[in-house]
Amino acid sequence: MFAAAVTALVLVFSTHSFAQQPPAPGKSPRVDAIKQAKQLRVGVLVNPPWLWENTTGSGEKWDGPAWTLAKEYARLLGVELVTVPVSNDTKVPVLAANQVDMTIAPLAETPDRLKVVDFVLYSNTSVCMFGLASNPKFAKAKAVDDLNSPDITLTYLVGAAEELWVKERFPKAQKRGQISSSLVPVDEVAARRADAGPVNRVQWLALSRRVKGLAVLPKENNCQDSNEKAQPVGLAVDKNQSAYLDWLRTVAAQMAEKLKADELRIIQEKL
Repeated sequence: MFAAAVTALVLVFSTHSFAQQPPAPGKSPRVDAIKQAKQLRVGVLVNPPWLWENTTGSGEKWDGPAWTLAKEYARLLGVELVTVPVSNDTKVPVLAANQVDMTIAPLAETPDRLKVVDFVLYSNTSVCMFGLASNPKFAKAKAVDDLNSPDITLTYLVGAAEELWVKERFPKAQKRGQISSSLVPVDEVAARRADAGPVNRVQWLALSRRVKGLAVLPKENNCQDSNEKAQPVGLAVDKNQSAYLDWLRTVAAQMAEKLKADELRIIQEKL
């Protein structure tokens, strides 16, 4: 029985090690081309906390989970990691144009994007609802659903991505649009003209440090596990590269905890 257990343990570690190895020669044209060029070309565009640019002039130029993942791919492939600047308009088209091997500029997975690229997902973006901890109406709410009430007034930034979501998610609540250069509709909440407002889960951590006296829903894990208006986030590669894609996803899955820790570190240190 002991020998069988040892054999099983060795098999587990062997399988784990083998899963990290890039596709063998001839299995993936993309991997073969990367190794021949001795370069892994990645499209980069600042989008914290997933990809942060270091402009101090010392240390690595890039940081964050997207960069950590790209470095591991290059290490396993035994090639140099080369960055290619992209814009919001070009970060997807560069893949079909073969100007990069992957875009590590963080992308939210959407139905339209899935038509032209494949994703390696490692995070997500979602929404929290914040209010004053001293506001009895907000303090009484135990869950996000409790804000869908005629007694609650919600605010949002006019024209922001959360505007339509607030109107659809909370049909019974009173609504109050806010025009502001701020990224978060905090003014109406602070002035008590509204009981709550939406904030991206990443922005919430920075907002709670900057503005004292706020509370958030969902409460669990400081709202970092929120599923409200959730969208998966990851890097992208061109379509029809199954062996390459499977390997990229396997490596990302094995690094999940490290990538999550990197994201939290960027939020805490940089934002």
